[in-house]
Parts: sequence; C-alpha cells; structure tokens
Amino acid sequence: MRHTIMLSLTLAAFWLANTGHYTTLMLTLGVTSIALVVFIAHRMDVVDHEAQPFHLTLKIPRYYAWLIKEIFLANLLVVKHIWLGNKSISPVFATITASQKTEIGKVIYANSITLTPGTVTVHLEGDKFLVHALLRKSIEDLESGEMDRRVTQLEN
Repeated sequence: MRHTIMLSLTLAAFWLANTGHYTTLMLTLGVTSIALVVFIAHRMDVVDHEAQPFHLTLKIPRYYAWLIKEIFLANLLVVKHIWLGNKSISPVFATITASQKTEIGKVIYANSITLTPGTVTVHLEGDKFLVHALLRKSIEDLESGEMDRRVTQLEN
C-alpha cells in the first residue's frame, strides 16, 4: 500500500510540475489519469520496492555527480584514441564480477558501464557481466572496482 501511495504522489508531483495549468478541468484530468495509471499498475502487480526504489532518493544525486564526471573523462579518453587512429585502439571482451545483492543494483551497475563511453555491457548472468570495451584501460578501470563499490554503496 505504501508503494501505491508513493506512486500516486510521484505521478501527481510530475503532473503538476509539467502541466503549468491549474484549472479545474486540468486538475480533474490529472487526478483521473493518475488514478487510472495507479489502478492498472496495481492490477499488473508492478508496484513494489524494485519498481520504485525510493531508498535511493537521497544517495542518487551524489552517485550521478560522480558518474557524470566519469562519463566526461571517458569521452575525453575515447576522443583521444580516435584522433590517434586505429593503432591505439585495443578492443577487448572481459567478464566483470558484480558485488551488488539486488537486481536494481546490478541494473544500475550494468547501465553505468554502458553509459560510460567506450564500454558496453553485452550480457548479464547472475553476478557476471560480459563487457566489451574499446580500450584495455577501460576494462582495467572496471576491474579496479571503483564503480562497483560506488553502486554497492548506493544500493545499501
């Protein structure tokens, strides 16, 4: 029930922030559409702690700030190697072990790897990720465990 209420409040806040019109008609349409979405989501049984990770709310801005920095640095590295030519690129596949306990933690880690330029999570099975990287250095950075550690902190 708590997740249903939180979903309703989140959708209401999103609706109010995006509509810009607060007439009776718009508010009625908003309440109706939110009620319909929450009813359908509840009937589909998709309203749970995994679908709405509110426990991440306070931790995620700090992680996003770190991830944006990493994305920027990876962009610079990829551009550098593109300018240097094909000889400087060393594509590689590697298996990375994830230490996250929850599915949402593993998804955040896999998506963070893919968001970082030059790396793509190709396959996920259990706690093993198959990652393709444009550069061997990118795999070494992942193997150092910094991103894994930060996602695990975010998850807890």
